[in-house]
Amino acid sequence: MNRAELIAEIAQMTGLPKTEVGSTLQCIIHTVTGALSKGDKVTLVGFGTFERRTRQARTGRNPRTLAPLKIAASKVPAFRAGQELKDVVDGRAKQKSFAGVAKVAKATKSAAKPAAKKAAKPVAKKAAKAKSKKR
Repeated sequence: MNRAELIAEIAQMTGLPKTEVGSTLQCIIHTVTGALSKGDKVTLVGFGTFERRTRQARTGRNPRTLAPLKIAASKVPAFRAGQELKDVVDGRAKQKSFAGVAKVAKATKSAAKPAAKKAAKPVAKKAAKAKSKKR
């Protein structure tokens, strides 16, 4: 599954537009990357932990010439899977149903729309009054 397929799947499950899901995913990746660059851990209970690990400096070999190379120490991202993810992947547990989230997303959308329409009505009335006074 690539990024576009992931976004399409999440959009279908939640009922949100792909653009919104895409920007949310981008924000998650940006936040995790920023935390790792600072040296923080990001733990998603049940899913896993993203962390930064340090690799020691070591000596390697050039595969063509077999000459020794010095490889500098580096900091690399690492992921450690959580127990729930391990159990689902191994088949010891079933993945939890995701049906309820789509209902919540739809309810949130429908609740937001009437509020926006109500806010727009008083402005329209003021504009109509202003036009009638000018005449």
